[in-house]
Amino acid sequence: KWTPEVKHFCPNVPIVLVGNKKDLRNDEATKKELMKMKQEPVRHEEGRNMAEKIGAVGYLECSAKTKDGVREVFEHAARAALARKK
Repeated sequence: KWTPEVKHFCPNVPIVLVGNKKDLRNDEATKKELMKMKQEPVRHEEGRNMAEKIGAVGYLECSAKTKDGVREVFEHAARAALARKK
C-alpha cells in the first residue's frame, strides 16, 4: 500500500524491505496467537518475493531482541544509499 507513495515522493531512494521480530517466527506462543486469527509468521521466501514485487534492492530479516541481523540491515541500507548516489 505504501510503495507507490514512497516511489512518488522519493523516486531515487532505494527501498530495503526488512522483516522484523525474526525471533518470533519459531515462538510457540506467537504461533498460537496467529493461528487464532488464521495467520502464520511470514516466511523468508514470502518476504523475498514481496521485496522483488515492490522493486526493493534487498530483503533482510532481523531481531532487535536477539540482535540477530541488525548490523547487516544497517550495513545493507548504507551501501544501498551510497551506491544510489553515484
